[in-house]
Amino acid sequence: MPISSAEFDQYEPPTHPETNAERVIRFLVQNRDQAYKASEIVAETDINPNSIHPVLTRLEDRSLVRHKEPYWTIGDYSAVKDAFVFHSTAQFLDDELGPESREEWLSAVDNADEDDA
Repeated sequence: MPISSAEFDQYEPPTHPETNAERVIRFLVQNRDQAYKASEIVAETDINPNSIHPVLTRLEDRSLVRHKEPYWTIGDYSAVKDAFVFHSTAQFLDDELGPESREEWLSAVDNADEDDA
């Protein structure tokens, strides 16, 4: 549905806070010719030091970063690109249709189980 020019001038698009994983990936892509210690990534991204290793480990599990103790660098570029496209698509769908609800999913499973009984 179109909006007026006055509404457009006042419109603020929704903002989505960047996750720790996104901050790490963005930093490592921008510095793809370097490898960093976790503490250096913390210093550059302002991620809580207690959160960095779980984030890096999850990213490594998805081939988005590579690790050789004690250094971390960006991972497979095609995996990073695919993850970005997936994230962008999911964000668009959330914006258009609303975010998914875990409770709705669980309720649907419960209802399906009842129907099968």
